Amino acid sequence: MKPFRPAAIAAALLLAGTASAQEPVVAAPSGSVRGTREGDIRAFKGIPYAVPPVGGMRWRPPAPMRPWQGVRDARDFGPACVQSQSKTPVSVYSPPAPLPVSEDCLTLNIWAPADARKAPVFFWIHGGALSGGSSREPMYDGRKMAEQGVIVVSINYRLGVLGWLAHPALSAESPQKVSGNYGLLDQMAALAWVRHNIAAFGGDPAKVTIAGESAGGLSVMFLMESPLARGTFGKAIAQSAYMVAMPELKKQAYGAPSAEAVGTMLAAGVQAPDLAALRGMDAQTLTDSAAKLGFFPFGVVDGLVLPTQMVDAFDQGKQAPVPILTGFNQGEIRSLMVLAPKAPATAEDYEKSIREKYGEFADAFLKLYPAADYKESILATSRDALYGWTTERLARKQAAIGQPAYVYLWDHGYPAMAAAGLHAFHASELPYVFGNLAPLPPKWPVMPESDRPLSDAMLGYWARFVKTGAPGAAWPAFGKARTYLHITEGPKAENGLMPGMYDQYEAVVCRRRAAGVAWNWNAGLAAPKLPPKAPGCD
Repeated sequence: MKPFRPAAIAAALLLAGTASAQEPVVAAPSGSVRGTREGDIRAFKGIPYAVPPVGGMRWRPPAPMRPWQGVRDARDFGPACVQSQSKTPVSVYSPPAPLPVSEDCLTLNIWAPADARKAPVFFWIHGGALSGGSSREPMYDGRKMAEQGVIVVSINYRLGVLGWLAHPALSAESPQKVSGNYGLLDQMAALAWVRHNIAAFGGDPAKVTIAGESAGGLSVMFLMESPLARGTFGKAIAQSAYMVAMPELKKQAYGAPSAEAVGTMLAAGVQAPDLAALRGMDAQTLTDSAAKLGFFPFGVVDGLVLPTQMVDAFDQGKQAPVPILTGFNQGEIRSLMVLAPKAPATAEDYEKSIREKYGEFADAFLKLYPAADYKESILATSRDALYGWTTERLARKQAAIGQPAYVYLWDHGYPAMAAAGLHAFHASELPYVFGNLAPLPPKWPVMPESDRPLSDAMLGYWARFVKTGAPGAAWPAFGKARTYLHITEGPKAENGLMPGMYDQYEAVVCRRRAAGVAWNWNAGLAAPKLPPKAPGCD
């Protein structure tokens, strides 16, 4: 028999007295939280999952939080992580107003069915090029997904220079002699919090699916590679992910300086003579200055958090052995024109440039991306170099280690999208996946309510994958037939995803890897000259 504990009974009575149908209270191991009730869904927002390393503690791994006393209010989102507030051109992704930001931003949100018992968990990582975005964006609201019988968790993680800076002084003070990847360590800390606490909300810590789009999809691949994240998730969803060349911590690689060298140059650029000066700078000023100097946040190959280049890890079968759902959008680049090289004056100029750059691969390249429609070919080239090739690579590599893979091509449009010239643009599948057709950013093409059935279908696919590891009978696994779900006016299973696309990029990337040349959006007109044939390539 357990001993009589008056204090414990008093605390339980206090929780019972403060909870209500509209303000549910959950007593989790990390501390009690009060949320809100939205129909049959309980929502808890702005829950801290780690101690934020701010100011003089900046650029350190996140530390576990001690359990708090009392009941913490969890009815409102926490602030977004600090991100550049510099004036940028208004885009389809621009929010109606600047996000509230803070260095104290390591929070997560939970949407859970009121009757959840050992429910599977959908762990969402937002996109934004590792430099912007937030879990508070309305399209990520998890209520409709939770109505499918899953628990939704969305997180904030450190962004930009505050989340991804490497520097020799930071490596020197680290017990492991590494730096960078702090935003990724935040994601792992959030997964650890889920493992420790989600059962209190009705979730099953053994049934976690990591998911993300764009930089969130990139983060999913980082987590799949990292040994430090192994065992914290059992399935993965990567939407519009990109398996590009990564900077290495201490040495130049693929034509790029080491991550530590970039950090040294950044410190000089903001006139910070040492690490103390960098830590003493105002977070917003530092973030804006780093963005203006061209700092590009990315995962760093450090031998510990990310042991090797992602392409190598997946080639060697060292990634997490989990089922994957992955895909990309037909019009990815229509809203990301910065990734597309400037079109030449004529089709003849286009073909001449491609032949100069691709040599013996030129005929095959021009068959895929013809000069006759060269402006569309330019968009398709950048799309496939980043997202199409990565999608098929993920599917093939998971299949090679005996895991099922499910591939989609989002090719859906509607009148307002067509009028804006944004057919199936980057991230346009997200409102359908989350079931949130409104509200959306001001410049986002207004979505018709008649698309609700398609959204319901998408919600069902994603939720079934989270529950079972398969999206349903209507969506077969990729397999030898290279089967994928082609989503236009409605979803339809088809075979043979973009014939020739994967082979083209795999051959080019193989040669570049052998020659020490980067692979990212430098394809087509932006490509360097094709390296010579190398052993194991072509």
